[in-house]
Amino acid sequence: MNWKYLLAGVLFALLWSSAAAATKIALQSAQPFVIAVARFFLAGAGMLLFTHLLLGKRLPQKKEWLFLAVYGLLNISIYLGVYVIAMQEVSAGLGSMAVAVNPVFISIISVLLFDHKMGVKHWLSLLACAAGVVIAAWPLLQNSYATVTGLLLMLISMLAYSAGAIYFARTKWNDLHILTINGWQTLLGGLFLVPFLLFTYKPEMNHYDMKFFSGVLWLVVPVSIGAVQLWLWLLKRNAVTASYWLFLCPVFGFMIAALSLHEPISLYTFVGVMLVSVGLYIALNKRAAKA
Repeated sequence: MNWKYLLAGVLFALLWSSAAAATKIALQSAQPFVIAVARFFLAGAGMLLFTHLLLGKRLPQKKEWLFLAVYGLLNISIYLGVYVIAMQEVSAGLGSMAVAVNPVFISIISVLLFDHKMGVKHWLSLLACAAGVVIAAWPLLQNSYATVTGLLLMLISMLAYSAGAIYFARTKWNDLHILTINGWQTLLGGLFLVPFLLFTYKPEMNHYDMKFFSGVLWLVVPVSIGAVQLWLWLLKRNAVTASYWLFLCPVFGFMIAALSLHEPISLYTFVGVMLVSVGLYIALNKRAAKA
């Protein structure tokens, strides 16, 4: 087992899973696109200042701008833009659970479109992780608030995320620095959302208070910068294997939601954790060492 890979995966899942609770907190004070655009502009600008001015990394060139625009559209504009709207009508626990659908989508897309081969162990891992997520989520599915519209929007956002993950893994980025990729895709994705912000903005619905700033700043630094950097690092090694870390997001998400939003944790949660852990071990024990 590669411990560097293991640590990166666990830390990614922990930070990424906190996004649902942070979004719910920020939504108490502001509209979805206000939160999204503020998050992406702050995160993108911060990363670009660091990578270009402090590290001296080069700017994207020619077709790389198109690659960044497509990735930003999938991974930021559609995925996170739709996600923040869906979170108005879906609980934080269910929002975290939805992230775990992505390994299934990524595996299916890879098999259907790119002839990716999946062995028996890979399918067993997928089954164990999926079963763990369903068991852990069962009490929340019975007690959490969600609408049909919210769930459909969540499905759309997860499909975009899966497509973005495969697109990133299969694109030749040459020597473009990972922080440069993250910074520009985040900023471009935020720019694509500005027309929607201007069209829907209502001043009386936005209050720039502690809930807004704490939620947005958490989404900017630990999530958009920290978690996404880890995610891109994992994707570069293997998109399908990296996607299995998303199964941990509901586990951490339930715990964070319980602490910050008082959502329930039960025996189902702990059984689900064990199944997810077994599934991840099956998928990563030998693969991580080769990453």
